[in-house]
Amino acid sequence: MMSDFFHMGGYAAYVWPAYGIATLVLLGLLAATWKGLRNAEATLKALESARPARRRTRNGPNNAGRKAADQNAGTPAEASEG
Repeated sequence: MMSDFFHMGGYAAYVWPAYGIATLVLLGLLAATWKGLRNAEATLKALESARPARRRTRNGPNNAGRKAADQNAGTPAEASEG
């Protein structure tokens, strides 16, 4: 019963190498993906360490425009033009 499975109906010489090649290709893609991820993480770490840390201020100039946008968010412009 198992030997019939492994024999693949006489096509084992074609089927098993195909499975082997597909497995090698998938493992190669996995390794390349991991390597690319490690390189991207190293690049990101280098870029982050090269720039000084940014201070976040509660009432700084960057937040002034944001507060105005938040206050006007509830009133759609189309309704007032109508």
